Amino acid sequence: MDRSPPPPHGPPHRVPEAPSEGVPPGGPEVPPEVHRRRWVILAVLMLSLLFVVLDNSVLNVAVKTVASPPPVGIGATQSQLEWAINAYALVFAGLLFTAGLLGDRIGRRRTLLFGTLVFGIASALAAFADSPVELVAYRAVMGFGAAFVMPATLAILMNVFERDEQPRAIGVWVGAVGVAIAVGPVLGGLLLEHFWWGSIFLVNVPVVAVSLAAVALLVPESRDPAPGAIDPVGVALSIVGLVLLVFGIIRGGELADLTDPTVLLPVVGGALVLAGFVVHERRTPHPALDMAYFREPAFSAAVGGIALVFFALMGVTFVSVFYLQSVRGFSPLQAGLLLLPLAVTQLLFAPRSRLVVRRFGARAVCAAGLLVVAACLAAFAGFDTGTPVWVVELVLFAQGAGMAHVMPPVTVAVMQSLPREKAGTGSAVNNTFRQVGGALGVAVLGSLLSAVYRGGIEGHLDAVPPGARAAAGESVEATLAAARHLGPAGEALVAPAHAAFLSAMHVTALCAAAVAAVGAAVVAAFLPGRRRPARDGGDPERAAEGGGARESVGR
Repeated sequence: MDRSPPPPHGPPHRVPEAPSEGVPPGGPEVPPEVHRRRWVILAVLMLSLLFVVLDNSVLNVAVKTVASPPPVGIGATQSQLEWAINAYALVFAGLLFTAGLLGDRIGRRRTLLFGTLVFGIASALAAFADSPVELVAYRAVMGFGAAFVMPATLAILMNVFERDEQPRAIGVWVGAVGVAIAVGPVLGGLLLEHFWWGSIFLVNVPVVAVSLAAVALLVPESRDPAPGAIDPVGVALSIVGLVLLVFGIIRGGELADLTDPTVLLPVVGGALVLAGFVVHERRTPHPALDMAYFREPAFSAAVGGIALVFFALMGVTFVSVFYLQSVRGFSPLQAGLLLLPLAVTQLLFAPRSRLVVRRFGARAVCAAGLLVVAACLAAFAGFDTGTPVWVVELVLFAQGAGMAHVMPPVTVAVMQSLPREKAGTGSAVNNTFRQVGGALGVAVLGSLLSAVYRGGIEGHLDAVPPGARAAAGESVEATLAAARHLGPAGEALVAPAHAAFLSAMHVTALCAAAVAAVGAAVVAAFLPGRRRPARDGGDPERAAEGGGARESVGR
């Protein structure tokens, strides 16, 4: 087997279908002392990953408390609450790519420590914020720190595990992300039941302290041994383009109107800047991101599949929260607990998905997983006010199982398409597509939900004063708030509000299912099929081992 590294900026490395006859799998590329503690290192990386992903969702359950006047909250307005949530997502998504590049250049452990420290300090400051403006600012700093943590964890993973063990380790990494997403609302609800609102941020501090110590003691340093010249123009274009694009997407989700100028201008501007980034990267002799990787069908299909599945998933997760709380009447904590099947399935199936891929191939497994996700999303079109909870839980369990058989293989496809010294770049691309796809799903499907809901409720708002009708028709929560304000006369609004929301949810769920089905078609067309087993009877995954360029990994 040819184990020579690919050119620094040449075409992407291709994993061979099978080695030549008689060629052994090859010796280890990871130093023995690192190899022995690889699973301990993975546990440390999961701890670092936990607080970053948790903080993406934990504030959602605290918005009512934070909006309350002092001393219960800080009196944040709806707009300020939205920016407290979105400032984190905007900075996080905008800097992911740059942070991954820096990790390759200056060291992934170094960037992980830096990001963790920044995140911990900003969490402590956010917990004691005296005003909504301060909270928004500290949340932005938290997003800045998180952008350096998440890509570093996956990049380090690729450099402490041998190629044949990387699918298993990535499965554990993906499972940890899924668990953190689902546990965030539950943890937030539990903290708010016993402590003040700032506890949802202060709880990060001891976790960060333990993570810093563990990373410093156990995680080895790794970097690109030959990073080449810096591409400041490419880095600047990527930051500006991603920030503009994500800002426009988030703004579209806030307004539930994708045609508003404040949505269209940044989205179009961001797309144009990113197009300029692609042109620049293709022409410069030292690109920040080698565009040749996207000519590899498996790489492009994998990142496209990541974006599409998170588009569908995050959009319907956003809708399901309103279904469980506004229509079914569950508390935020109860709604969070009902979403736990998504976490349980990630924990159970994601680390084992490699076994199914080994038998049937990434193409079949990912396509089947996306079809399961599509079917589960379509099942939301049958939910109503009387749907048994066990049916909802069963659908969520199946949806999580489908996701657990999609995300690990596509992540493996992205990361193993690049040589090891570019692991930070691969991780940054993987996470950037995940974040942009999820934000776009919330914005687009949220806008669709709002438009269909408004059309269904407008004819039932006659009892609402004319000046308040527009606001009352924006969402099911707004309509129910108007009904409570009207007193007994508003009781007649409750049933039409629930009916209009369910109708809107059904349309949105079917659209999300269609997107997941498109993702299934993409991966079925372009991901590689089942690899041929080695002629010497060796393990198929080891038979495909190779490709990652050697680099120094050590303390």
